[in-house]
Amino acid sequence: MFYFPTALVALAGVLLDRLLGEPRRWHPLVGFGRLAETMERAMRRGAPGHPVGNRLRGLAAWALLVVPFVALAVWLAHPVPDALLLWFALGGRSLGEHARAVAAPLAAGDLAAARERVGMIVSRDTTQLDETGVATAAVESVLENGNDAVFGALFWFFLFGGAGALLFRLANTLDAMWGYRDDRRRYFGWAAARIDDLLNFVPARLTALTYALLGATRNALACWRTQAALWGSPNAGPVMAAGAGALGVTLGGPAIYHGQAEERAILGAGEAATGADIARAVALVERGQWLWLIAFVVWSFASA
Repeated sequence: MFYFPTALVALAGVLLDRLLGEPRRWHPLVGFGRLAETMERAMRRGAPGHPVGNRLRGLAAWALLVVPFVALAVWLAHPVPDALLLWFALGGRSLGEHARAVAAPLAAGDLAAARERVGMIVSRDTTQLDETGVATAAVESVLENGNDAVFGALFWFFLFGGAGALLFRLANTLDAMWGYRDDRRRYFGWAAARIDDLLNFVPARLTALTYALLGATRNALACWRTQAALWGSPNAGPVMAAGAGALGVTLGGPAIYHGQAEERAILGAGEAATGADIARAVALVERGQWLWLIAFVVWSFASA
């Protein structure tokens, strides 16, 4: 049941993220990532290995890593640990910092530094990108990670408190580590990728709607309707298409991933992204975060 103190806990978690950001040292996800690496070495058999056996092993590994922590969060349920868990799950301030670290050298004409910075937040090859390519990659990262680092965590917190936010963040981390379709993780990472898709299905569409409401609404909705299915990811498609339409820019196009050229769909409508659009994308995410909090407070009062 929604009640006002829960809204205050959500606000506390968001403010902690805004004031402190992610821990610079001793980040819990670093330790969790090491556990995940150890678990993969212990559980995976072959590369890619047996298509059924490694899928089952990947599912078991996911459960062994996630369920105990989420169960502990349920047991500890209280406003203070819940606010801390939401802070842990959010990455809004970090998202803005990384984006501005790309925009600043790009605005100063230092393309080499901008390429290096954007390479820290995207998985594509950035060494040959021109200014448009750097700006496009940064805007895409901000829009997509707006869902992963902000709205998805808030959605699951609103439903299940700190345990929900923790579930989302750990599942998202395992997808980032195991959810690739390379030989090593094609089968072992299947469960992590599918669970992340499931957890993101509703938040991604609410994120897309948020972008549309706070930007060029008709354009965003049209892009979402006609372009989302062209993108490789069922959840990133609506987010990216609506976000590009809301900003009035075009994203997508060719990119190089792990040495392989990919021809991606064109999303959005308007001119190609520029350095100035990076700040606009960050502002869109930040306005959306406050809109969600206001909506949650109103809903909490209405259902109290």
